[in-house]
Amino acid sequence: MAFLATAEICDSNASHLASGDLRVLHPVFQIYGQCRSFSGPIVTLKVFEDNVLVRELLESRGEGRVLVIDGGGSMRCALVGGNLAQLAQNMNWAGIIVNGCIRDVDEINGCDVGVRALATHPQKSGKKGIGEKHVPVYVGGTLIRDGEWLYADSDGVLISKSELSI
Repeated sequence: MAFLATAEICDSNASHLASGDLRVLHPVFQIYGQCRSFSGPIVTLKVFEDNVLVRELLESRGEGRVLVIDGGGSMRCALVGGNLAQLAQNMNWAGIIVNGCIRDVDEINGCDVGVRALATHPQKSGKKGIGEKHVPVYVGGTLIRDGEWLYADSDGVLISKSELSI
């Protein structure tokens, strides 16, 4: 898959931006992991201060997909750490977007996966297994649906209703 720069995507898809078929996430995410640029079909997850379902999804074959986690923007614990980032790499996930916190930043930065999160926090999350998979989530100022496409690079993160080409 050829890499598409987010600025180039925006420039060449003004009509999709105007219609809402292409959306730009608010610029609130920090960049982690070795893959500063990544893209793929989206898998959504909604959890709050509990990462059992995060692990469950990352244990499945990623096949180049991107996990978008709506953690409610919680700043009280981390939803993804070094072990989960390594798991994502091993299972061929392209990236992880966390509307919340991560930890083990040095370990995550050593993984060949793209990670975006609001911040870091040293405390681990709860383990109750509560949450919802494959549901629409509201992250970064936009509604994101399972199966849409995500494009991320150093300039930002885009959500498209369908896969884009050059």
